[in-house]
Amino acid sequence: MSISRKNLTAGALGAVLAWAGSAGADDIKLPGSIAMTAYGTGSAGYTQMAALGNHLQNNYGTSVRILPGENDVARMTPLKTGRVPLCSCGIASFYGAEGVFMFSGPDWGPQDIRVVGTSIANFGLGLAVAGDIGVETPADLEGKRIAYIRGDDALNVGAEAFLAFGGLTWDDVERVEFPGYGRSFEGIIANQADAAFTMTVAPPAQQLDASPRGITWPRLDPDDTEGWARFQEVAPYFQPHTVTLAAGGYDDDNPWVGSSYPYPILVANRDLDDETVRGLLRVLIEDNDQYKDAAPGLAGWSLDNQNMEWVIPFHDAVVEYYKEIGHWTDAMQEHQDMLVDRHRTIRIAWGQYVSDNPPSDEDAFKEGWMEARAAALEEKGMDPIFR
Repeated sequence: MSISRKNLTAGALGAVLAWAGSAGADDIKLPGSIAMTAYGTGSAGYTQMAALGNHLQNNYGTSVRILPGENDVARMTPLKTGRVPLCSCGIASFYGAEGVFMFSGPDWGPQDIRVVGTSIANFGLGLAVAGDIGVETPADLEGKRIAYIRGDDALNVGAEAFLAFGGLTWDDVERVEFPGYGRSFEGIIANQADAAFTMTVAPPAQQLDASPRGITWPRLDPDDTEGWARFQEVAPYFQPHTVTLAAGGYDDDNPWVGSSYPYPILVANRDLDDETVRGLLRVLIEDNDQYKDAAPGLAGWSLDNQNMEWVIPFHDAVVEYYKEIGHWTDAMQEHQDMLVDRHRTIRIAWGQYVSDNPPSDEDAFKEGWMEARAAALEEKGMDPIFR
């Protein structure tokens, strides 16, 4: 997979990671405590990290402190400031690494982060559609009322990608704006809209399923190469996925042939020490059979579920671990090198932009940055993806 439209300082870390000075089973070395941000309490991401924290405490004596954040700013800010070295994030981590959307403003810019591990479980992410309007594929969405969530780039890009799969744009549908994610599903149930982007197991999707309108998920034909090219042109972080856990009666016998992307995405600041990263990754991969049943989705952290050529570069210690266990190829290294070069290019462009007296108006600042970012990437033959 190519990333294109076509296809703490030591002092701060020392305050967060209190080394226990001991090793767990199989010489896995971990700090005495680890702090991270995650989605809010009750979310799938928080539940998974809490269960993983119990495993770390019980087996390695490592306590995990989770800072719940209800939005991307709340989750990413502690990582940015060095208050925590890790974030159990969503797709905003990709936006942060790319320096786009909310990260294009003067207080943010491209974040210097790396992937430790990701989870792809049996649920998916997609466009939930009211079951009473006869939609079977994304092309059937033409003329339908699609929810647009003010201030939520991830959800809106997801919806746009589904439209693109069907050869549609926002101009081909009726865009219905809502002030929030939950409100959009209330709007579908009240027949004010017909579809909204979400996780297939999310409570709002289940509420829609239980309503008189019911729910369906448009099928994404895995053999429709042109549709997938359009889809990933908008959102290259998606991948085809056979979903066996989804509202609407989808299961092993009746799967949704759809899409997903990793969630949660465990990212670290690039300068997090190798030993901590290696220890965490070994637990995620080598202990998966021990903790996978402790919370829904934890099986998604297994080695077989890792996307080795995704859109954010791995931490150096992750690459070294995969090399040691023989799970690394020349193609993976080429992809990793491309991503590292891409992110270096973006960060250099940011440094040049902010030092060159950029506009003080925030909107003008963002517009200028996105132009500078695109120019820097295109000069190196890379697709900006976002403009």
